[in-house]
Amino acid sequence: MTDSPDDAPRRPRSGPGHPPEPTDPAEPRRIQVRDAGMMRALAHPVRLRLLGLLRVSGPATVGMLAEQVGESAGTVSYHVQTLAKHGFVVEAPGLARDRRERWWRAAHDVTTSDAADLLGDPEAKAASDEYRRTVIDSYRRELLAAIDAEAGLEPEWVAASDSSDAVAHLTLEEFRNVGAELAAVREKWFRRGRERRTGTRAVRVITHVFPRSGP
Repeated sequence: MTDSPDDAPRRPRSGPGHPPEPTDPAEPRRIQVRDAGMMRALAHPVRLRLLGLLRVSGPATVGMLAEQVGESAGTVSYHVQTLAKHGFVVEAPGLARDRRERWWRAAHDVTTSDAADLLGDPEAKAASDEYRRTVIDSYRRELLAAIDAEAGLEPEWVAASDSSDAVAHLTLEEFRNVGAELAAVREKWFRRGRERRTGTRAVRVITHVFPRSGP
């Protein structure tokens, strides 16, 4: 979606609760989830879905979001306000047609967190675990929905889809390199596909690299 200069929502200011402006327009805006409160805000599946809709589909009103997630406007308003409190979404006043209409947009493109930083804080670690489980469950539901939607896709798009895994015995340095290389590939295609173009459709790329708990 391309916004015209007159109605394009403004990016949030840098500072507490706001991600810094990227120096490169192609660079994704990021927010790092650092404390238990932010993690709990995202650990709710409805809030996580609302944030995802604003990131992928663009700005929306509470009424528009309520219709998409199948919740009441009051419930969605509460969840949007919670996301705004922690800096995940901001108002887009340039899109409002009158003073009563309120539009919201995602304040960033990418959410990051580092579980290793929280190992010494049991409360924050517990909140991080809850948040990540919610994220993983959202991936599971989206993958299952993708399987259900295949019957309505062109065969070429189904054939191009991929789901695979591998187990490798790696040193710590090699393990880090795998994650870095996968992240570089993901970022490359994210930058190329930020804008909708003729012949494109939204494609989800999910990467997980982790030490196995078993042998």
